[in-house]
Amino acid sequence: MDRLRQRADFLAVADGARVNSAAFVLQSRRRDDDGPVRVGFTVTRKNGTAVERNRIRRRLRELVKRLEGISMRPHSDYVLVGRRAALNRDFATMLDDLRSALHRLDRQPQKRDASR
Repeated sequence: MDRLRQRADFLAVADGARVNSAAFVLQSRRRDDDGPVRVGFTVTRKNGTAVERNRIRRRLRELVKRLEGISMRPHSDYVLVGRRAALNRDFATMLDDLRSALHRLDRQPQKRDASR
């Protein structure tokens, strides 16, 4: 599993399917290449100070590590957008929320590019 690091990749995923949760928003986009699953993490400045944002980001990274990509679709990009509730939410509950969000994404139809 790789990490998303470039802004263009984050913007491309933002146009895909999304699922809301109390502690995060999960965005997804299927790619046309044969690369591994890539995951990005972002937390906006309205969620607190730099220390709080970094703590949210660390908790989100740990969630993804615990899943080990088992329930993530191959050849896809995912972005977890952290919310302030991720600071105080029980970790086991957040893990269940992520599993549920991935399951709901699998049931959603994939958006197609209008340029094709």
